[in-house]
Amino acid sequence: MNRPEVHQAGVRDVEFGQRVKIVEPCNVYGCRIGDDCFVGPFTEVQKGAAIGARTRVQSHAFICEFVTIGEDCFVGHGVMFVNDTFATGGPARGRRELWRKTLIGNRVSIGSNATIMPVEIVDDVVIGAGSVVTKDITSAGTYAGNPARRLLAEK
Repeated sequence: MNRPEVHQAGVRDVEFGQRVKIVEPCNVYGCRIGDDCFVGPFTEVQKGAAIGARTRVQSHAFICEFVTIGEDCFVGHGVMFVNDTFATGGPARGRRELWRKTLIGNRVSIGSNATIMPVEIVDDVVIGAGSVVTKDITSAGTYAGNPARRLLAEK
């Protein structure tokens, strides 16, 4: 009978700020999490990722390598960050030099089930639930859709 190689989920090698709350089970490793943050269950935060102070990450989120999230942010349930753009027509298959970074500013709220490709998002942005962010967001405001576009303010 064949046996699989088993890896245990857990919290290890994390640089924590003060008063951080994590709800297990989750897989959080090799990353930085700032003061007063919250990380919900069934969440993965991979090595090299950084989460700024007072940011809340809800359940089932995936924060991969090369993602930096600012302070006072909200990451909704099931938000997925992506670092592999399939630049060669398929997965990078461990070729980390093909992965790209994501930088999220301060006071950014990302609605549930959004997908964030490798982009930069400025401060004071709201991303609607289910949106797919494929390009940099350079102006504060509210964005939604697939691909995400800025919503005009009602008068």
